[in-house]
Amino acid sequence: MAAASLHASFSQAFTSRNSTMSLNTRKVQQPRAALSRLHMAFHFLAVSALLYYRISNLMYGNVPFHSWALMTVSEIIFAFIWTLTQAFRWLPVVRTVALENVPSDEKLPAVDVFICTADPKKEPVVEVMNTVLSAMALDYPVEKLAVYLSDDGGAAVTLYALKEACLFAKTWLPFCRKYGIKTRCPEAYFSPVGDDERELNSSVKFKEDEERVQSNYELFKTNVEKAAGVEESGADDRPPHVEVIYDNKQNEEILDDQRKMPFLVYLSREKRPSYPHRFKAGALNALLRVSGVMTNAPYALVLDCDMYCNDPTSAKQAMCFHLDPELSPSLSYVQFPQIFFNVSKNDIYDGQARSAYKTKYQGMDGIGGTVCSGTGYYLKKKALYCSLNHEDEFLDEPEKTYGYSANLIDSVKALNSKKVNDRELLSDSTVHEAKKLASCTYELNTGWGKEIGYSYECLLESTFTGYLMHCKGWKSVYLYPNRPCFLGSATIDMKDALIQLMKWASGLVQVGLSRFSPLTYGMSRMSVLQSMCYGYFAFSHFSSIACLLYGIVPQLCFLAGVPLYPEATNPWFAAFAAVFLSSLGQHAYEVLSSDNSIRTMWNEQRIWMIKSVTACLFGCLDVLMKYIGLARANFRLTNKSIDKEKLEKYEKGEFDFQGAKMFMIPLTMLVLLNLGCFVGGMKALISKGNVGEMLGQGLLSSYILVLSLPILEGFVPKIGK
Repeated sequence: MAAASLHASFSQAFTSRNSTMSLNTRKVQQPRAALSRLHMAFHFLAVSALLYYRISNLMYGNVPFHSWALMTVSEIIFAFIWTLTQAFRWLPVVRTVALENVPSDEKLPAVDVFICTADPKKEPVVEVMNTVLSAMALDYPVEKLAVYLSDDGGAAVTLYALKEACLFAKTWLPFCRKYGIKTRCPEAYFSPVGDDERELNSSVKFKEDEERVQSNYELFKTNVEKAAGVEESGADDRPPHVEVIYDNKQNEEILDDQRKMPFLVYLSREKRPSYPHRFKAGALNALLRVSGVMTNAPYALVLDCDMYCNDPTSAKQAMCFHLDPELSPSLSYVQFPQIFFNVSKNDIYDGQARSAYKTKYQGMDGIGGTVCSGTGYYLKKKALYCSLNHEDEFLDEPEKTYGYSANLIDSVKALNSKKVNDRELLSDSTVHEAKKLASCTYELNTGWGKEIGYSYECLLESTFTGYLMHCKGWKSVYLYPNRPCFLGSATIDMKDALIQLMKWASGLVQVGLSRFSPLTYGMSRMSVLQSMCYGYFAFSHFSSIACLLYGIVPQLCFLAGVPLYPEATNPWFAAFAAVFLSSLGQHAYEVLSSDNSIRTMWNEQRIWMIKSVTACLFGCLDVLMKYIGLARANFRLTNKSIDKEKLEKYEKGEFDFQGAKMFMIPLTMLVLLNLGCFVGGMKALISKGNVGEMLGQGLLSSYILVLSLPILEGFVPKIGK
């Protein structure tokens, strides 16, 4: 049977030690918090004045009703989303860890690593294996580390590649440990990224060992790529497959510490056309069950297949929080940031807006816990099985919730125990039991996906499940270390970027309009500020409606000479100018204070406009079509294979619209409409001389044109020549 949780017993031991030996620190960003609150007050007054002017004139003024009504609706939407955003800025915190105070290896709890892959064509197998190898090489006691690869594609090449990776690991892991290598993803280490680290070791012995390891790695890559070249897609009708690739209990006594390797398992769930597959949430729940009867570590690291471990100490960094006696009882997961190794200085597709999301995650950390991003987080498994302080919530009649596996039920009970048991050598019966737990019928008439495990209510399984854990009283923390602990592969073309954004938008909007809405369901179960943060993620995509109105109505009125804003000499004009400049200033502050440049701000402005009227708009329409029955839930896997031509365009900062024409229809129409209306409006403005009353619309059109210029260059390359 697997090891039970160690966090409770360690917490007791830790409190008896010197109180000065803190595992972590939490520091409120006082300057940021103070400036943000000051900005809130100023911006609130400006927005209130703007809305008062707009609504009062709409009701009592002599203005064109329909155009003013549409503008009022868009400005109310913007104001609503801005209000939700302020929760992120209320109490931002920064956390650090003290690795020197982490307990000795024998006192550390076990960790299971979950890696999910689904399609060897869209998720290159060599890249997946690099993630596996980096996880196997974590600086953690190998007897307490297990790595599970879930293959929802059921591809023979993935299983073959995992076995080849295991063979290469017998060379790679000892090399990393012997020379203290930090970059433990072999592809990254042998690339220019690892040049600095390789230069630190100049001994003849090191160079000989490095050449030998690199030769083995090239052979490993060649074998896997050759197999991937002839691989056919996996069958959609197949039985479960669970195979232990390496069991460290079989020969750990005869190996020295440098040559020991963690437990390694391949899992492919059963797939039948007549049963729902539940996408990644189903894969993670299957991993929870299978790992429960095999290793049953109290904690799990969840990784995307393209998100490799860049710092081998990440597990111990996470334990600085999970083993903290004050944090541990209510802590569900430690979230690390998503950082991408292939993002260029000219990045134009990062829809997450890195600087903005860093500040948002740090802001949520200060008010109860940050959102779960889906990868790079260390999870307390118990948090998926019960509400806070209700460990026995579903154990009265466990078969109804957990299913008919007595071994699985015992493993869940063991997570609540303070007793520690060493894992025994796996038997054939345990592997057979694991296959049953990976069948597509096991979850029928149980609580999986509804009461326990990862939720099936939303395709954004980790984000929504993290939200539910917060609703159940659990907390989370966000750690942004100097060296990125995990590095992933970002999308490098417009099509994949917008498909990914559309998937997020559709899932989050669906949550916002469901019975789990953060502003109703969440508001009664967590703090108001935290529910506002989740409300932002759920409702911010409605900005697409406001952007659409702002991209059509003022331009048409500018062409027709109909004023929608006060004259430049009117005091009310200051309210509109203040809102615009205040928003721009806040964005600039967040970007620059996050050690980014004005170029980053410029790119974020462009991608915000693009995604608002494309991916976000299509995401909202996708939800509408699902509600009226014209579409059904569909998991859209992002293509992670690299096209050289697309990569060259991306590194030059050029937009690549190939394959994204459907998404570009509304954007193209808006850009061309704005261009035509601007030219026509300026002619009328010069001939009539009504600069004062049309200045606002002229400035708005000019700003949109400046943002749109690179898009026009992407459509008509000659413009930029």
